[in-house]
Amino acid sequence: MKNKENFGASHTVASFFGGVGGIDLGFENTKKFRSVYINEFDKNAQETLAVNFGEDILDRRDIHLVEANEVPKTDIIVGGFPCQAFSIAGYRKGFEDERGDLFFELLRIIQANQPRAIFIENVKNMVTHDKGNTFKVIREALVLNGYYIKWQVLNAKDYGDIPQNRERIYIVGFLDKAAFEQFEFPVSIQLQTQLTDVIDFANEQEDKYYYKKNRQPFYDMLEEEVTSQKSIYQWRRQYVRENKSGVVPTLTANMGTGGHNVPIIKTDKGIRKLTPRETFNVQGFPEDFILPEISNGQLYKQAGNSVVVPVIQRIAEKISEALACKTNQSHELGQGKFAQIYMKMNGAFIGESYVEANVDAIPESTDLPILSDEDYLKAIKKNSLQEFYSFEER
Repeated sequence: MKNKENFGASHTVASFFGGVGGIDLGFENTKKFRSVYINEFDKNAQETLAVNFGEDILDRRDIHLVEANEVPKTDIIVGGFPCQAFSIAGYRKGFEDERGDLFFELLRIIQANQPRAIFIENVKNMVTHDKGNTFKVIREALVLNGYYIKWQVLNAKDYGDIPQNRERIYIVGFLDKAAFEQFEFPVSIQLQTQLTDVIDFANEQEDKYYYKKNRQPFYDMLEEEVTSQKSIYQWRRQYVRENKSGVVPTLTANMGTGGHNVPIIKTDKGIRKLTPRETFNVQGFPEDFILPEISNGQLYKQAGNSVVVPVIQRIAEKISEALACKTNQSHELGQGKFAQIYMKMNGAFIGESYVEANVDAIPESTDLPILSDEDYLKAIKKNSLQEFYSFEER
C-alpha cells in the first residue's frame, strides 16, 4: 500500500522503533512527508512493514548496531521507543550505561544527524514515571542538544475521530525557534466515527472468534452480562467489565494472551472478540493496510503496540506548517558552563522547553523562579500553569 503519490512530498522521514508503520503512515497521509528509512527489530512487525512499505526502506537490525552515518539525512526523525526505567544518574553516564537504554540510542542518531524536527510518541505515564525523573531526563537531553520542544497528551477519541480511549504523549521538537513558535498541537474535534464504522456487528466472522457454551467456562457469565451493541466488554478473569462510553477501551499489546483480553462485543451472530482487522480499524489504519500471514496473537500485539494513525496525521500537518517557516534563525546562546533551561507547563501533560542561554554561573535571581531538581519534581504534581528556569551543567 506504499503511497506512490508521496514521492513528490516536501519532507523526508527516518523512523525508529517503527512497529508496523503507524507513525510513518500518519505522516505520509498528509502527502507532505515521505518515509525513506524505517528501523524495526521485531521479526513479525518487520513482515507487516515489508508488505506495506517495501523492503527497500526497511532496516531490520537492532538499533544498537546502526551507525548514525548509515541513516539517511532527513528533515525529521520519528520514533516511539519502548519506555524503560532510567535515572538521572543513568543519563550522567550517557551511552556508557550498560543497560543501553533505547532512548539514548535514538538520541545518538538525532545528535549526529541533526534533523530539522523530531517527533516522539509514548505512553502517557512516561511524564510521571519514576516520580517525573524519566521525562526530565528525556526533556533535558533533547533541549541540551539544541531542540525547542513542545509536548501534550492527546486522547484518540478527542483528537483523532477514532472511538478508542487512548491517551498518549507526543513530543515535537525543532532546531529553528520560529518553527517551534509556529507549531501548535491540533485542537480537539467532535467524535463522529461510530463503533459500527470500525466493528462489524452484522456479518458472521470465523468461528474461532466466538465465545460459546461449553467452549469457555465463563460463557454463562458473558451471556448474562454482554447484552448491548453500544458497549464494549472485557473479561477480567472473574468478572465482565462493561465500557458504556461508546468507545473501545485502550488496546494493549497483550490482547489475547491472558489478563487484558481482546475486547468483547455482542453481534447479530453471537458474542465474540474483535478480529485482528477490527483492532487495526480501531487504531485508524485504512482498509487497504495489509495484514500478513502471521499468527493472530502477533497481529493483536502489533495493533496494541501501534499508534492511532489519524492523531499522528493531524500532528504531522501542524509540523509541516511549522517547517514552512524558513527563517533559519540562529541563536547565540553563549558558551557558558551552565544551560539556562526555560520551562512552561500547564499541568504535567502540556508544556514546552528550550535552552534560553548558556551562562558561566547560576545567577542568584532571574525574572522567573529557579527550580531545583527537587522543586521540579514537586511542580509536575501540580495541575496549574507554571513558568520557571532550571540550570544544568553542560
